Amino acid sequence: MTSDIPGIPAPPFDPELAAALAVADFPATLTADMISTFRERAATTDLMIEEVLNNVERRDHVIPGHEGAEITVSVLSRPGRTAPGPGIYAIHGGGMIMGDRFTTIDTVLPWVFEHDAVVVTVEYRLAPEFPDPYPVEDCFAGLKWTFENAADLGIDVQRLIIAGGSAGGGLAAGTTLLARDRQLPPLFGQVLQCPMLDDRNETVSSLQIDGIGTWERGSNLLGWTSLLGDRQGSDNVSIYAAPGRATDLAGLAPTFIDCGSAEVFRDECVAYASRIWEAGGAAELHIWAGGLHGFEAFAPHAAISQAATAARNNWVSRLLDNESRGKTRAVHEVAEA
Repeated sequence: MTSDIPGIPAPPFDPELAAALAVADFPATLTADMISTFRERAATTDLMIEEVLNNVERRDHVIPGHEGAEITVSVLSRPGRTAPGPGIYAIHGGGMIMGDRFTTIDTVLPWVFEHDAVVVTVEYRLAPEFPDPYPVEDCFAGLKWTFENAADLGIDVQRLIIAGGSAGGGLAAGTTLLARDRQLPPLFGQVLQCPMLDDRNETVSSLQIDGIGTWERGSNLLGWTSLLGDRQGSDNVSIYAAPGRATDLAGLAPTFIDCGSAEVFRDECVAYASRIWEAGGAAELHIWAGGLHGFEAFAPHAAISQAATAARNNWVSRLLDNESRGKTRAVHEVAEA
């Protein structure tokens, strides 16, 4: 594998991230025969869940997923909470092929306490056993259930935010497009953390980050081919599976996108934010210099990770603040007019 396009070097990694990467124990590129092993490594144990959900009330529900199959969602809230408040619909990452509904749930848990939010996290089915459209349709089914049961869950439907990281960010974007086109109630915002948006892998960053970093070109191709099979890269891919293909991004909720400059998704994130702006929408984009894919979870101690976390939490705070709420809704309404 090579790390650079000839004549176009890849951006350097942040020094703290590079040091962590140098001692990391995982292959640069995942292959299909590694999926089962990495699913075991990525799975959250009962002990891990118990530790991360300390002081959080959890309720599990079995709900209808795509084609009526049973899937599970967990509802997380502050104990003793009574008044309706914001809702967070969370979708986990894992390249479409691994992870569970508690993977990196600590990204959204601070909002439970800072904003008295209720989190609904969905156990969507994974590729390749369940290829497209199962993952995004399961996520849509969970969002629809959340809207329909908002009153019982203690969620103000006018303040429901969708959030996801990596594959979860791509699924959050696809679910948002489905919600718009199937005319669910409007979402209040979408948080797309280093989202996996485009199956075509034609950008400069998708070519630069090859054989280096945490989730690079070869692993990304594995994720997309697991989801799409022979359709990967063809004309037969829907915008809900690969939101980066969408040409009309009008009518979306205010959007936050972040990723690193030294990751495979950089250019598709920039393109997605640009397309929202071109459609008259509201988007805030952060590209962190030297960031590799998933750097916050990979090296949470690094200064860049802490800065990225603070920026995202700040955006959510501004969105949920009453004064900012009015402003962002006004922008949203103008975009829809």
